[in-house]
Amino acid sequence: MRGLLNKLVSRSLSVAGKCQQQQVRRLNIHEYQGADLMSKYGVNVPKGIAAGSVEEIRKAIQDVFPNETELVVKSQILAGGRGLGKFKNGFEGGVHIVKADKAEETAGKMLGEILVTKQSGPQGKVVSKVYICEKLSLVNEMYFAILLDRQTAGPLIIACKKGGTSIEDLAEKFPDLIVKVPIDVFKGITDEDAAKVVDGLAPKVADRNDSIEQVKKLYKLFCDCDCTLLEINPMAETSDNLLVAADAKLNFDDNAAYRQKELFTLRDPTQEDPREVAAAKADLNYIGLDGEIGCMVNGAGLAMSTMDIIKLHGGTPANFLDVGGSASEGQVVEAFKILTSDDKVKAILVNIFGGIMKCDVIASGIVNAAKHVDLKVPVVVRLEGTNVDQGKRILKESGMALITAEDLDDAAEKAVKAASG
Repeated sequence: MRGLLNKLVSRSLSVAGKCQQQQVRRLNIHEYQGADLMSKYGVNVPKGIAAGSVEEIRKAIQDVFPNETELVVKSQILAGGRGLGKFKNGFEGGVHIVKADKAEETAGKMLGEILVTKQSGPQGKVVSKVYICEKLSLVNEMYFAILLDRQTAGPLIIACKKGGTSIEDLAEKFPDLIVKVPIDVFKGITDEDAAKVVDGLAPKVADRNDSIEQVKKLYKLFCDCDCTLLEINPMAETSDNLLVAADAKLNFDDNAAYRQKELFTLRDPTQEDPREVAAAKADLNYIGLDGEIGCMVNGAGLAMSTMDIIKLHGGTPANFLDVGGSASEGQVVEAFKILTSDDKVKAILVNIFGGIMKCDVIASGIVNAAKHVDLKVPVVVRLEGTNVDQGKRILKESGMALITAEDLDDAAEKAVKAASG
């Protein structure tokens, strides 16, 4: 029994990790948009302009950078690791420092092309804009981030005096260099907190008091804008003694969209999984994974349990899809459309424990989905709870070729078998 539990827990953590990495309920904006936002809060950022065509790039170089001899050309996709990425057209590197007269040519090799990085997945993302920036004279590179920390139940600032590369690699090679400063969400950031962060950054030429003020401004942005992540890598020092956010990533909490309307107009759905975009429009919680069994459940806990037991029986979940506690028939139909849009899905497992979400509503949704969606894969259904008898009767009288299950274990076993059949 202990061996079974250990196996279940290890697989659970693996699936949970993938779900956390996806972070579906958030807004992620492009670097040039983040730079504009930070500059409004008084944060030092490089001078730059975004362009979506070679003509715009040519005009930007003439109007904004007439006297620059070198420029930085950065591809704009919502994924990290761009500098080490590779384009599917064979061009290497999503970030280049070039002579000003070569910027247009370099950007032309990026625009409209697919860039693959460590964070984009093998499918990569299309570069629809590039960010042309001034080349700063950097004398030092550091790492800075603010995120939400479960352990301290509040914002946590991370600082490292080495930067410009993967923070995961830095943490593994130089764990002692990582400085963590938790912030009391009720008190806000103090001068002492900001000083600890600056000590962790260990700037060589930037004024200490100015650096403390920059940290406080970044924290204010984090709070005012409902950020879930503010990452600057590198946080750099220039030859004129300034602390500058040279490259940044910002994520925002989707739950705050109602009070961050201006920010959420910046959303770029072309950079997101189209299934997740469709799910958000239908008010469904969806995260795409890489398995072969599509899951539709009600409740996040039940979703994780369903994925766990699929793994236990030797299968792999294709998604996390939670229809919530009060889904309508229409939402169930949309859920099936999203599940069947994934070519990797070989079977669908519907696992509903009716409470607020009634089994007869789910059953009616499944029947309607069959009328609207060309179901070419087996569907395993496990219903339990409120109005379960009515739900089972609706499914039985529908004439659909469904595979019914008595409990979760039975459902998972049948789904895995159906997917491999």
